[in-house]
Amino acid sequence: MKLWGGRFTKETDADVNAFNASLPFDRRLYAQDIEGSIAHVTMLARQGILADAEKDSIVAGLTAIRQELAEGTLSLDSQCEDIHSFVESELIRRIGDTGKKLHTGRSRNDQVALDMRLYTREQIRETDLLLKELLTVLLALMEEHTETFMPGFTHLQKAQPVTLAHHLGAYFEMFSRDRSRLADCLSRMNYCPLGAGALAGTTYPLDRSLTASLLGFAGPTRNSMDSVADRDYLVEFLSGLSLVMLHLSRFCEEIILWNSNEYGFLELDDTYSTGSSIMPQKKNPDIAELVRGKTGRVYGALLSLLTVMKGLPLAYNKDMQEDKELSFDAMDTAKDCLRLFAGMLATASFRREVMAQSAARGFTNATDAADYLVGRGVPFRDAHGIVGQLVLVCLEKGISLDELPLAEYQKISPVFDESVYEAIALKTCVDKRITLGAPGPSAMKDVIEEYRKGLQ
Repeated sequence: MKLWGGRFTKETDADVNAFNASLPFDRRLYAQDIEGSIAHVTMLARQGILADAEKDSIVAGLTAIRQELAEGTLSLDSQCEDIHSFVESELIRRIGDTGKKLHTGRSRNDQVALDMRLYTREQIRETDLLLKELLTVLLALMEEHTETFMPGFTHLQKAQPVTLAHHLGAYFEMFSRDRSRLADCLSRMNYCPLGAGALAGTTYPLDRSLTASLLGFAGPTRNSMDSVADRDYLVEFLSGLSLVMLHLSRFCEEIILWNSNEYGFLELDDTYSTGSSIMPQKKNPDIAELVRGKTGRVYGALLSLLTVMKGLPLAYNKDMQEDKELSFDAMDTAKDCLRLFAGMLATASFRREVMAQSAARGFTNATDAADYLVGRGVPFRDAHGIVGQLVLVCLEKGISLDELPLAEYQKISPVFDESVYEAIALKTCVDKRITLGAPGPSAMKDVIEEYRKGLQ
């Protein structure tokens, strides 16, 4: 059934029909489409535009269609152009001419705009829950590893000692910001476009505030042209998802490195790893690699939608049908990645001794050795040079600063005594860093408590 055939004298070309149709992908909007239609006819009845009996018949028909679609007992008619025309034609088939009144005071333009907002709103909430689950996993690991020492890196070179809790806390911050961005997006988009019509509203006395309230929106949109032309909320959500994927991808890169033989910081559980068809010894971090790779799909959706929208005049244009497939794929991809990543991280085993040895062998305590000298009256720039010479000696001998004999220290500076070994011990180096945001256990425990309260 077409919703627009009255002024046409020829049948649409079959290829045009196939090219124009959106049912293969907008079929997933059936629940939102029916929810919007029920709210619409409820409002029409309240306004006296429909009789209560007509409203009841339409609502009963729509409710049955929704249930049968959800159960899989009703098949979609592939001859229909989109999910909106399918629902309407099926309703008319079931209840007769009363079903033809469903579309009173409404256009497909504001109907599509509503369905996509309802669906996006639901997706934002589902994504937020997955982010919260990931943050819960991170928090549990942070609580467990406040004294698991490891090297911190800059330029992918060992820099200063931190703890695993501190390192994971950086990602806790990132994913917390992601939740905040999604909340902002939801707040801005949560206005109802239904009642905007094709672009100029309608002459029917609609109560748009009632419709918005029935659908859980903060209120109706305030310009009918923008209502049907706006996809800012979708661009914003895809932008937020792109940042979620960016953060996941960075984390995956580190997990891939840490899982390698060269690092050996962690081992992924067998349930989140795969093997090689030819090399029996292999245990590959495929989930982390796939999440890293799928980031490009979400970026692509964002760029595609920006490109679709960039030159469109007001109001609705058929180009905007292109918002759905790519957005659906990005939403599904991001949720799958969050779910699998959280499971992979929760089941990973961290090798504390390997991480601590890596920190010690990487001269991450060199800055603390310089600070030791500063505390004994040596100017920092001189102390920096002295410790640089000590590192050269250690490199020549293949040992760490902890293993360098005191005599070697004193050859370069007589200021050193036995107390230097305590000063540059990994535990000392970390424990002394107690400012807010630093890796010291006392500072970390305060932050962890804030994180816990925030999640609750």
